[in-house]
Amino acid sequence: MTSETINAAAAGTWRLGDLTVNRLGFGTMRLTGSGAFHQGTPSDRDRSLGVLRRAVELGVNHIDTAAFYFSSLRSANELVNSALAPYPDDLVIVTKVGPGRDPSGEWLPWARPEQLRGQVEENLRQLGRDHLDVVNLRTHGRHSIAEHFGALAALREAGLVRHLGVSDVDAEQLAEAQTIAPVVCVQNRYALDTRTELGDDVLRICGEQGIAFVPFFAIAGEGGRKGADGTHEAEVLDIARAHGASPAQIRLAWTLHRGPHVLAIPGTGDPDHLVENVAAGAISLSDDELARLA
Repeated sequence: MTSETINAAAAGTWRLGDLTVNRLGFGTMRLTGSGAFHQGTPSDRDRSLGVLRRAVELGVNHIDTAAFYFSSLRSANELVNSALAPYPDDLVIVTKVGPGRDPSGEWLPWARPEQLRGQVEENLRQLGRDHLDVVNLRTHGRHSIAEHFGALAALREAGLVRHLGVSDVDAEQLAEAQTIAPVVCVQNRYALDTRTELGDDVLRICGEQGIAFVPFFAIAGEGGRKGADGTHEAEVLDIARAHGASPAQIRLAWTLHRGPHVLAIPGTGDPDHLVENVAAGAISLSDDELARLA
């Protein structure tokens, strides 16, 4: 398949509240290093800025980031700000709060409800915004999230946040959040080789309720390792050959085929991989191919 002329709009659109985004977006985590968070070596700063600008040129209008995405040399939010401000009117920047790291990169205890305002304000400062489009509450274990989500709902009422989402939740936590404020997206770990009954259940509920389901590690699988456990490796390779595509593109295409409410946020610091990822939004898998990947 030809990748160069394919725009992110080829994947179709979905709404995050009143914000319309192309279903093929971009995640910034890998811009700060080759591995998760502060692990690995950050790519060249100018190259990272170029990847972000190229993503927007290719129609990407949904960018996922966080203040805790940083390394000793790179901050994802700073890169987004430097590359894209003043921001295009249709660009939706999604951040997340809950986790936090000190300046050395060490993880801090999970934020208490009263600390979430500070995390929101830090994202605002780094991104140069007066409000955040969407903020996901990243949970920490299977317990009540009412107090934390209530704190974010108050920030939404105050105008600091436009829409709210949740991350790493089960169906019960999602339902609990919805009794407090509208939920526009759920960002959970989910991939071809790592999906679980719990993940499928949350994905289904989101589809029934019109909530965007946004998998992370959709290409790389558990812990950011490409190919995950390889359960479907042979099928993926065969289908990729049939489409003249890469295995990563087939994994992204499979993700988008899970439902019209499913969004993808693959990240990369490589401009060629960016083009390939965006082009995956145009791949149509047959019923037979999807059955082989079931």
